[in-house]
Amino acid sequence: MTLVEPIETQPEPEFTMPWAPFRPLTRADLYRVPNDGHRYELIDGVLVMTPAPSLRHQLAVGRLFHRLMQNCPNDLYVLSAPFDVALSEDTLVQPDILVAPREDFTERDLPTAPLLAVEVLSPSTRRIDTMLKFSRYEAAGCPSYWVVDPDTPTLIVWEMQDGAYAQVAKVSGDEIARLTSPYDVEVVPADLIV
Repeated sequence: MTLVEPIETQPEPEFTMPWAPFRPLTRADLYRVPNDGHRYELIDGVLVMTPAPSLRHQLAVGRLFHRLMQNCPNDLYVLSAPFDVALSEDTLVQPDILVAPREDFTERDLPTAPLLAVEVLSPSTRRIDTMLKFSRYEAAGCPSYWVVDPDTPTLIVWEMQDGAYAQVAKVSGDEIARLTSPYDVEVVPADLIV
């Protein structure tokens, strides 16, 4: 006698990869991936799927986005993820927040480095944001890169100086970061998670 009746299942539909395996992927390959509701990025030809962010992450993104929108000049856009930024043919990222000139956008993506890329750290993305994305934004010439740690809370700001990132600010808690790039804005890390 069987305690559990077998469940009849339908065979899984066959998924055909839209690219040839065992080679680095490109932007064109990524654009052929079916929209399945997941957030995909491409770093050095490797597909990266990002899990859904936490509440604290989303609060920090929303509040920083609002802060940046308050001071944004008319010739720039401030966008939040997901929106594709093509740093190269094999690197397509979706920063949590980006700022770039309006004329640089296409309907589908930003085909150049933004003026500002912001990543809010999550346990699953911390190393990618602080190492891989840091170096890819730097290599692409992104003038400003900010990383927010909502757990501390802390904001670290790097700006391009002589072709490399230099840390220009690191503030925590109630400290105020008075920033001028890409435009004047003040950020208090504690205000991003309250």
